[in-house]
Amino acid sequence: MIAEELFSIPHNFPFKSYFEGADSPWSWVSQIRKALEASDFVAQIPDSGSIPPGVVIEGTVFLDPSVVLSPNVVIQGPAYIGAGTEIRPGAFIRGNVIVGENCVLGNSSEFKNCLLLNNVQAPHYNYVGDSILGNGAHLAAGVICSNLRLDQAHVLIKLHSGFVDSGLRKLGALIGDGAEVGCNTVLNPGSVLGKRSVVYPSMSFDGVLEAYSIAAVKQVMRIIKRR
Repeated sequence: MIAEELFSIPHNFPFKSYFEGADSPWSWVSQIRKALEASDFVAQIPDSGSIPPGVVIEGTVFLDPSVVLSPNVVIQGPAYIGAGTEIRPGAFIRGNVIVGENCVLGNSSEFKNCLLLNNVQAPHYNYVGDSILGNGAHLAAGVICSNLRLDQAHVLIKLHSGFVDSGLRKLGALIGDGAEVGCNTVLNPGSVLGKRSVVYPSMSFDGVLEAYSIAAVKQVMRIIKRR
């Protein structure tokens, strides 16, 4: 599996050279820190008078002037937030985060060591750690990108041809362009969602979901008389 099967890098993406080629998509996770450290971007934040109350910005942080910044946001650098992105109240950006244009980083959501391409929607109560979200990817409320196995061993990618060792102890989800994940779903470490795939709500998903496919579970509801 190669990254271009999941993601299309926008032509004007400022870190494009660090995320091109036939690399495996999980190798991009290690590139995030390298891209931020090697890039020549410089800190750029609003004037103190225009920063909403409760906002904390630490380290090297670039906020495009068009970013919509809400109260009580915490941003720890290095971080790069692209044009037109909205950061809603209580969001926590916890270092090594690259966000493209016109994204939504939702209220009470946490982002750590992740790459969000353009038009990503993660609007409510999400955890996105050690993950890549493709253009137009959408996480519904409460979606968790789990990034650490219980035994803390290397995360394995469950390809159809067999298991591949990612070489990473922390690896969340690789969510292709246009993919959608329903409310309160947990994507287990190393989950891979193909372009425009869909994972239904309230699932625990792992493995690889092919492009243009839907993963769903059928629940059986019982109604029992209360005594």
